[in-house]
Formats: sequence, C-alpha cells, structure tokens
Amino acid sequence: MDYKTTLNLPVTDFPMKAGLTQREPVQLAEWEKQNLYGKIRKGSAGRPKFILHDGPPYANGNIHIGTALNKILKDIIVRSRQMAGFDAPYVPGWDCHGLPIEHNVDKKLGKKKENMGTVEIRQQCRTYAEGFLDVQREEFKRLGVMAEWDNPYQTMAFAYEAAIAKACGLFALNGSLYRGKKPIHWCCSCQTALAEAEIEHKDERSPSIYVAFPMEGDFSLGKPVDVLIWTTTPWTIPANLAVCLHPEFTYAAVDMGERIRIMAKDLAEDLMMAFGSDSSTLLKEWVGRDLENLQYRHPFYDRLSPLIMGEHVTLDAGTGCVHTAPGHGADDYIVGGRYGLEPYSPVEDNGCYTSEVGEDLQGQFVFKANETVMEKLASSGHLVHRVDMSHSYPHCWRCKKPVIFRATPQWFISMENNELRQKALEEIDRVQWIPKWGRERIHGMIANRPDWCVSRQRSWGVPIPMFYCEDCGSLFMNRETVDRVYERFLEKGADAWFDEDASCFIASDAKCTECGCSRFVKESDILDVWFDSGVSHMAILEERKDALSWPADLYLEGSDQHRGWFHSSLLTSVGLKGKAPYRSVLTHGFVVDGEGRKMSKSVGNVIAPEKVIKQHGAEILRLWVASSDYKDDVRISDAILRQLSEAYRRIRNTCRFLISNLYDFQPATDSLAYDALTELDRYALHRLDQLTARVEKAYESYGFHTIYHGLHNFCTLDLSAFYLDILKDRLYTEPTAGPIRRSAQTAMFRIVDSLVRMMAPILPFTSEEIWVHMPSWPAKEESVHLAAMPKTRNVADADLVRRWEGLSRIRSEVLRVLEVARREKIIGHPLDAEVILSAEGEPRALLEGFNRDLLQNVFIVSEVTIKETREGLTQAVDMEGLFVGVGKAAGEKCVRCWVRNSSVGSFDDHPEICSRCRTSLEAMGML
Repeated sequence: MDYKTTLNLPVTDFPMKAGLTQREPVQLAEWEKQNLYGKIRKGSAGRPKFILHDGPPYANGNIHIGTALNKILKDIIVRSRQMAGFDAPYVPGWDCHGLPIEHNVDKKLGKKKENMGTVEIRQQCRTYAEGFLDVQREEFKRLGVMAEWDNPYQTMAFAYEAAIAKACGLFALNGSLYRGKKPIHWCCSCQTALAEAEIEHKDERSPSIYVAFPMEGDFSLGKPVDVLIWTTTPWTIPANLAVCLHPEFTYAAVDMGERIRIMAKDLAEDLMMAFGSDSSTLLKEWVGRDLENLQYRHPFYDRLSPLIMGEHVTLDAGTGCVHTAPGHGADDYIVGGRYGLEPYSPVEDNGCYTSEVGEDLQGQFVFKANETVMEKLASSGHLVHRVDMSHSYPHCWRCKKPVIFRATPQWFISMENNELRQKALEEIDRVQWIPKWGRERIHGMIANRPDWCVSRQRSWGVPIPMFYCEDCGSLFMNRETVDRVYERFLEKGADAWFDEDASCFIASDAKCTECGCSRFVKESDILDVWFDSGVSHMAILEERKDALSWPADLYLEGSDQHRGWFHSSLLTSVGLKGKAPYRSVLTHGFVVDGEGRKMSKSVGNVIAPEKVIKQHGAEILRLWVASSDYKDDVRISDAILRQLSEAYRRIRNTCRFLISNLYDFQPATDSLAYDALTELDRYALHRLDQLTARVEKAYESYGFHTIYHGLHNFCTLDLSAFYLDILKDRLYTEPTAGPIRRSAQTAMFRIVDSLVRMMAPILPFTSEEIWVHMPSWPAKEESVHLAAMPKTRNVADADLVRRWEGLSRIRSEVLRVLEVARREKIIGHPLDAEVILSAEGEPRALLEGFNRDLLQNVFIVSEVTIKETREGLTQAVDMEGLFVGVGKAAGEKCVRCWVRNSSVGSFDDHPEICSRCRTSLEAMGML
C-alpha cells in the first residue's frame, strides 16, 4: 500500500503565490461587473450612518505616495465601519478650480490666450481638470478604494458652483463679507492674492539694513537726533508712514558721533558692537509712551510721519523701533489703523513701483529695487549699517517665487462680525481631534488669524457674486439676487457670470439703495479655492441627504490641512450654520524616505504608487499604510516594502494552510459544538477571541498598525509556530470524519472565517480571494465585503487558559533544547526524539494536568518521559523549576505518521505502520 495516499493531505486550488499584480485588476473588474458597491449600499439600508467626508484632492497631475496614503486610510476606515454594522457610503471628491490648473493651461495655450475670451479659457481649464480627474479616479480604483466612483463630487460641477455662490451670498447678507483695502500675501508672478494655506516658507537671503530717520523738533541734546529702524525689506521704505515703539520699553538717546540715535536701551550695547562703534554714550532715556506722536522726516521724501505705539514690538532683533508701512505688513496695517494711517502701497500688480515713488524708482521690480533704495539712503547719509542675512520668507505655493505683502482692494470674511472667531473657537472644543495636539494647532490658528481674504484675481473659479451700482459704485446684494445667481449657476454653471449681463441675475425693478440707479456692474474677482472646498459640507453632505448626512462623522487629511481644508470648512460652517461640519478630525503625517528625509525629485528618493503597484501589488501598499503609525511622518523605502511583502506572504500562507485542510469540511454539517472540541482547539479559539477584541477596538480608534501587528503575530506565532504546527499530525493521520480531526477543522474554520473578515478592510483583494476558496454554508455572503466583522465568543474557562498558557511556555523551553540536540547531531527530525522532563513547583503541576500522548503531540516528538531526577538535564532558561533533556526515541519509525513507536513491526500484514495509524486506516475502510 502507498501510505502517502492514505494521509489526509491538504487540497486546495488557492494559489501559493499571490500574483497580486495580475490578480488585482481581474478582481477589480469582477467587483465592478457585479456592482459590489451598489449591493453594499442596498444591504446597508436602514443602518445608522457613518460619514467620512472626503477632502478633495486637486485635479492636477497623477497621484503621489502621500495621496495614496490618505486614500487608503479613508478606504480602510469606511470598509471597517461598514463591516461593523454601519451604512458607510463614500463619495469621493475633486477640487477643480484655481491657479495651478489655470497656470498650466496658460502655458499650454501660449499666445493663443491673447485672442481668447474668459469663457473659452475657462472651458480649457475645465477640460484639463476633467482629464486628470479621470486619471486619478482610475489610480484610486487601482489602490482598491471602494467608492461611489460613478457619482463623485466636483467643485466645477454646475450644482456645486451654484452652492459656492450661494454660500458667498449668504455671508454677504449676514454682514460677514466686506470689501476693504488691507495688506495680503500677493504673488507678483501669478498676479493674485494668496491665502495663508497657499504660502510656503523657504530660506531667502535678504539685505538687513539699519536706517536713521531724522527727528523733528528740539531735543536739547546739542546734536541732530534720528530714530533708528531695522528692516530686511528695503523696498518698503518708500511706503513708510510711521515708526512704532513699545509703550513700556525704555528708549535711549545714544551719542554716535556726529548724530544722536534713538533706540531701545536694552539693545544699544549689542547694536554698537554690530556697528563697530568704538565709543557711545547714553545721553537720555524715555519710556516709549513719552515719545508718542513726535514726528520724523522721511529720508528721501518731503514727508513728516509720527512715532506711534504698538504691543507687537519686541526686543528679539532690530532696534526696538519698527519701520511701519501699513500697506505692506499685517501688524503695520493694524497699528496704523489706530492712528488713521492709510494702507499706502505704491506697487502695481506685477510688483513694480508706481509713479508715486518718483522717477528713479518708478517701474522697478520691488526686489530688484532694494539696491536702488539702499543707494539713495547711503547717498543721503541715512544708511547706518548693512549686512546680508538668510531668513525664512513666504513663497507662492504654485510658482515657488517670493511673495510680498501688498495692500489692495479685496473681499474679506470678517472674523469679528457675528462673532465668527469666538464661535469657531467654541466649536473646536466640541470636536474630537486625533491626535489631541490637533486641537491646539487649529485653535491657535483661528485665535490669531486675520480676516479671511477670499478674493482672487484670476479666471478659473467661481466669481464673487456681488454687484456695484454703475453710477455711484455702491455695493448691491439681496436675498432675491442670491437666489437668482444660484438658479442661473445651477442651470449653466459659473460660466454664465462671464457670458451674461448683470441684468440676468438681478430683478428688473431692483434699484441702488444709495442713488436709485437701476444699472449694475458685476464683480470681476473670483473666490479663493479654499472657500470652494470649504463649503463642501453644504454642497455635498446637505444636498445628498438621501445618502449622506450633516455634520460628517469624520474628516481625515494630512496635518497641513489644519490651515487648509479643516480650517476653511470650520469657518464656512460656523459662519453660516453656527456649528462645526465634523464630529471628529483625524490627521496623518507626511511620507518620508527610509532615512526620514522629505520626498524630493532632486534628491531622487520619490517612490511613486504606480511603481510599487507594478512591482508588489496594491495590497503591499495597503499593508504599508496599515503597518504605519500614520499620526507621525510615515517612512517608505524598498527595504520596508520588501519586509512587508514577506509579512504578507506569511499571513497569506497561513490562510492557505487553513483553507487547504478544510477541503472535506462542510461547516453546516461537520462543525462540532464548542464543548466537543479538544482543549487545544478551545485554547486556539481563546487566542482568536483575544485578537478579535483587540482588532475591534483598534478599528474603532483608527489604530491600524495594532491590527497589522496583531494579525501578523497571530498568523506567525499563535498559528504557524504553535497551533498549526501541533495540528498537522492529527489533520493528516486521524480518520477523516473522526471527532479529533473534525474538532480541528471546526476551530480552523472559525479562525479563517474571523481572520478573513478582520483583514478585509486592509487587504480587500486577498480577503476576497480567501473568501471564495473557503467552504460554503447557507448564510455565506456573495463577498466578504458584504459580511460583518467577527464577534468575540468569550467561552474559554480561566483554568483551561491558565494551563495551556503554561504548557505553551514549557513547549518553548523544549523546542530550544531540541534545536540544540539537532545542531549537535543527537537527533535528526524532532520525531526521532525522546524528551525527558523533570519539574517542580508550577511546571510540575502543569505537566501533571496533561497525559503523555498529548505532550508528545504538543512537543512533536515520539516520546515524553517525566523523571524525578535532574541528572543529565538542562535547566530551562525562562521557567524556574523545569529541566529538559533530549535522547533518541526507542522503536521503529512509522512510514505513515513518522512517529517512532514500539508497535511498528507487530502487524504481520502491515509491519511498517504503528497501531494508531492502523486504527485510523481501519476506521476509514482502507484495511
């Protein structure tokens, strides 16, 4: 007889190798064919909702590894909430307006743009955005992201544009939207205002100069007196309208030879050293407030300006006397406003001086004019000292060029009108911030931010739906007009604003409230794109009430969105609805390379998602996301991906082993009751219970790295290295339908059924493949993604758990000694061995609770002997009172089970098998 054919060898068509790069696209096509997302939605009807609202990525280029991290995290959360019993729809979105798209279209059009109208240019931008929206949609699908891909939201959709315009109109009606002239970040290259979220800070080398402004009046000090200022922006000197001092600081008149200079007393000594002055004398002191409203003369204009007081003045650097140009600085504007100073900014949109500054400066670009300004100061004797310094300076997020602060007429949403700032701060405290430091970050930003500049001087976006009287220039807006704009945009999109006359949006009997004129002009500025995405909670969550709900349960984006989408969403929601648009906000870090460096093309350390997928498959990328503590920066490298591929292989092969030994198992008819299972099987289910509880908690708290480590450790340690290692003997050699083998199969089925559900949100492709190859039962769902998360059973008794945990520790000690014996050639295979044990205390009590046959099975040896003496035995490393030895087992080797047993050779008809195998073969009708 060929005894190989009498073994219950595992049988499965579940492939050993994953072949993810080939199988994943096939699975995606199958899900689409069967409309899996639609079936999940139908099956979830009536459940409580869980809404993760998607922060829209920008439709401008392929996705990068950070985008992949973000989208996979969202997918894991949505899938896990769905399987936890919620109705968790996921509507993806795209941000489609704005400067980056228009900039690329401008480059593509070149000179053609000069002969094109605004609507034509906008149509080109729409086509561009649509193209990359389709590209990104397919890339997100390839990641395994499950979503309403056929009906995403787009900020350029007509209904969405209508919602944006309506929200802006409502801000105007409640008195929050106003037009004013104040300094904002201005990109001279892109020629538009920029929001805080559109600013990047980089080191820039600038001239650092000390300038003496001659004071007016008699100080009775015997010499002319100057006030000494410091600045790193010489080009703003022409716009100087004041010098600001701190009212509480002490200021000194310092004799510097021919002239006397006023500066902060505490800085005087360091300044003299920096200037290389051999000697200086402090002649007089004042408290800052004593100098208020004294006047000085501009160094090269016939203009008198005052000394003013401001709390923003510090002694960290400079002179304690701050050059103030209200048209070119936020603090300057605020403090200047208290003294009635205008936000004077003699600079054109292109960053060149106007004629107001004089012929020698007119037309010069401001940064290039630094040298000219310094030459004028030097020639007139007002430049005291100059050095060059490197410091952090704001740059445009798109063109990467330095920006300026420039006062221009813009539209703002007030942070004080309607108590927007205070209400937003109160709402922040009602939101759950994950991690908790997110609360402090956004709280500080809201508490200190200026009014929100929402206007942009570009074409591709939603216009600010405001009107001016043609005769007197007064602003015009009312509720009827807001509704008319909304209906018009709903029908034709925002292009209608640029294509139609103002009369199409205003009632025929409308009149200016100031002069009675009935002719109006449309505003030409468009809205900040952060306003576009910031009203998505109204445009999507409120509008799709049948599928979604407001507020969202969760917003999830990178940590930079505290000043971006989280920020703008909060302000629009609180400003119009009085409440935050989210219950919880979760942030993740940025992706860095294996050494913790920022991804950079110039460094050559960029890893594209497409490359990872082609080499490893999307599952490995998803496993990378799940394995990372994403709340900090996340590292990725080829070495990390290889390590994860190996971890994936272990998980996959463990599941393959489980399935392959269930080929003849029907869960509905062959499963045994819990009480009929062997102790080992019940202990394995106890360990499964512990894992299930940890995984459930981790999914609820978004701790996915806990799930990854839990699944990996369970598969490699609890299963492969312990339970399944012990199980192989009875799976292969016991009677096929015998209670011991069925007990093992019952436990294995419950284990794989739980594992596949737990891993489904993280490894959707692999879990579906496992699900298909699992045995069928009457209630088995069509897809694992239609199934529910497993529940803990908590049925194992404490004594059983205690005994088996102790036996597991003893087994570890035995295996350690067996490995030494194998290396020393005392034994070959462990089944050649006899294990000799001597024990006292706790180990002895544990061993006495198990019979010898079970111990042989657990240790996977042919014989176990327990002795009183310790002679010749090795003391256990990690278990006091246990001594272990190894010798060669007596008896011949059974050709079927490989166990050495004295019964081998005692059967005349089959002398090569042991008594246990003979009994099994007889039970199966093979003898």
